[in-house]
Amino acid sequence: MSSEKKPVGFATHLTAGGVAGAMEALCCQPLDTIKVRMQLSRSGRLAGTKPRGFIATGAQIVQRETPLALYKGLGAVLSGIVPKMSIRFASFEAYKGFLADKETGKTSVGNIFISGLGAGITEAVAVVCPMEVVKIRLQAQMHSLADPQEVPQYRNAGHAVYKIVHEEGFKALYRGVSLTALRQATNQGVNFTAYQELKKFAAKLQPDVEQLPSYQHMLIGLISGAMGPFSNAPIDTIKTRLQKSPATPDQNAFQRISAISLDMWRQEGYRAFYKGITPRVLRVAPGQAIVFAVYERVSKFIENLQSSQGVEYSE
Repeated sequence: MSSEKKPVGFATHLTAGGVAGAMEALCCQPLDTIKVRMQLSRSGRLAGTKPRGFIATGAQIVQRETPLALYKGLGAVLSGIVPKMSIRFASFEAYKGFLADKETGKTSVGNIFISGLGAGITEAVAVVCPMEVVKIRLQAQMHSLADPQEVPQYRNAGHAVYKIVHEEGFKALYRGVSLTALRQATNQGVNFTAYQELKKFAAKLQPDVEQLPSYQHMLIGLISGAMGPFSNAPIDTIKTRLQKSPATPDQNAFQRISAISLDMWRQEGYRAFYKGITPRVLRVAPGQAIVFAVYERVSKFIENLQSSQGVEYSE
């Protein structure tokens, strides 16, 4: 019977990441819907008026469109977040292993950050950008779910994909891919670096603890998850407005981004670039807390399961 600990496999990272992503989406979708509405809102443009806040936006959605409206776009999120989280954790571990020191097997802080950047770009191109185009289109619809007479432009995620591709072409699903990749890269670079370093620090403070308890994984994930949104809020707001609108034929991507940014600056001021930061932090930080806690627990469970099966086969 071998007592050596087997390395965690690629499939384990995929499975644990997928389960963690599904849990995050179910818990945090209402906050994301409020964030998108705030970013798309033009409130506060008139002199002497203030942009509609987080609570007021949420209350308006519930009053006009019923509480279920807070879950608009959930189908698109669920269909995308499971592969997104699978790809995020699996690609991060792959990049981290590739950049690790060949002799010690350890990865430096700088290379962990690079691995996070790589994971963010990978998930953005593979899943996040098309998923967010569909999600934002669904969330931007201000129809009441209680009134059957109000027929939305997009009925659900599948219908939205069909209409977008049919009317605007397949490329429309990748509108804003550069901004999405930049946002995801900075998010995951900061997120994974902070999480790994805080996890090491917590382990040093508790040398007798073999595995950190779930509440500590959640706390560390909460802190690391809050760092990303503050580092790239303007990118996320510009991206949301870009993905919500159909493309202008005579403008390329750079011109559209520049036009949106300039219009926001002139009409709404610098604060417009930080619209939705409150619900975004409230969405991302607890979301990462859930993701990391569930990921660690599921990966450990699979690892123990595989280990016990290995023991049985070797006897």
